Amino acid sequence: MAHHFTNDIPSHLLMWQRVREYAVPPSMIETATARRAVGDWSGACAAARIDVDLDPRAVRNRHGTDIATSLRSDLRRLAPDLLRWHMPRIAPDGRLRPGLTLSLARYRSPDTTPLHLVVRTPPAWADAGQRMSLTLWEGPGSGTRGHHPHPHPDRRYRLDLHRHLWDAGRSGELVRRSVAPGAPPGVLTLPSSGTGSPALLPDLPAGGASWAVARWAAEAELLLRDAGRTRGAFTVRLGARSRAVLELVAPDDSHAPTLRPLREPLPRQRIAALPLLPETATRVLPDLELLGAGLVTADRLHPLVAAALGTPEPAGPASAPDDPHQVRCRGEIHRIALRDGMLTAVDHDPSQLRREELLVALGGPALPCLRAIDTVHRSPEALPGVRERLRHGDVAGALAVVEGLLGPDAVLSDGPLRRELESAADRRIDHGLFRSGLVMDHPAAGGTGGGNASGAEYPDASHRPRPDRRLPHAMRRKSSSRARPRTGLMR
Repeated sequence: MAHHFTNDIPSHLLMWQRVREYAVPPSMIETATARRAVGDWSGACAAARIDVDLDPRAVRNRHGTDIATSLRSDLRRLAPDLLRWHMPRIAPDGRLRPGLTLSLARYRSPDTTPLHLVVRTPPAWADAGQRMSLTLWEGPGSGTRGHHPHPHPDRRYRLDLHRHLWDAGRSGELVRRSVAPGAPPGVLTLPSSGTGSPALLPDLPAGGASWAVARWAAEAELLLRDAGRTRGAFTVRLGARSRAVLELVAPDDSHAPTLRPLREPLPRQRIAALPLLPETATRVLPDLELLGAGLVTADRLHPLVAAALGTPEPAGPASAPDDPHQVRCRGEIHRIALRDGMLTAVDHDPSQLRREELLVALGGPALPCLRAIDTVHRSPEALPGVRERLRHGDVAGALAVVEGLLGPDAVLSDGPLRRELESAADRRIDHGLFRSGLVMDHPAAGGTGGGNASGAEYPDASHRPRPDRRLPHAMRRKSSSRARPRTGLMR
């Protein structure tokens, strides 16, 4: 891999580099693939840390055999590890975008609203473990709302038009759907002034190198066809308050469609009602950008992504050396290695080590070997890697790193390493409360759970936080109800 200076690398590429390193570990891919190969789709979801909140038998009883058959077929084709690989992320850590409901497939019925197979991410205060849930959305007003902040499918993030990002049987379409027509795989190109209508588009925001403008016409055609039209206007989200309103046109059916800005501006209400190009279709695939920048090698890609791009399959992880630590102690090079599951200064006699430990307990200076062991326990060089794995929910990978450093039976001393592991365990309790709906003190209500955005706690019991969208539905309805008595005005 080529060396790069951090200042020359865009921040979003650094984020995706960490995501590709830690978010979907090889052990998850291997286990999920093995389960999927034998038809165990629920086991594959469990290996990818996806909770299944649907029952195909109940779907058959409620919606009929045809929809249940289509649902089972999609579940067998689902590669949950590939879905996690392509899920939307947020900066700077690259964690899953919180509070998101993302549509994977739709099942049309002549009598009812189309059903959606959706995957959901928990809100930010309950995202420990980076788990997702798979369920069926039956339309607005059906069933109970539940406690998810955004239960409706988000039209900005949708994968029902991009099945190659989660369907193992269609992953080979990745190159065709990610590279501009006529460009070889792995080449990142944007249209210039000589390529026709894309040059007439408005100026793109900073970081425009990641905009897949050359793919917008083909993706817009699929979007409008899904809406029942062949040509027409649509919007592209360029920023939090910026939209590009474009029109898909063609001289006739034998010519490729092209884009052009609308000739007359539309009212804001009309623009909001236009079809929105999904986020996945507007930007260049992160894997292509990482390969082009030399920030990731082909053997570190997901196997299905590597196969689609024509690169070799990932190789197995290299085994770590048995004795990685060497310390200069009293003018000599001494070794620190795992012995009986614990780090030990192997070049010192056990009686000498006991005397030195007693001396340290009495306030004396420690041997360099003992200081090195204490440093590994308290603040090891692998601590950043452990933190990244815990942020992305890979608790097993983090514990494997700790066991490789300290042994399986080691007792952690007080320090950053122990605090990181304890914090990860505590936050998993928050996720369990969210899943069960047993949230005692909601973070947005100023409870002591530490869930407000700034991490600040309000010791004043009279503090009333401003209601926002993170409040549970019942609390928000109660605070905004006109029937609620105004106790401050009553005598």
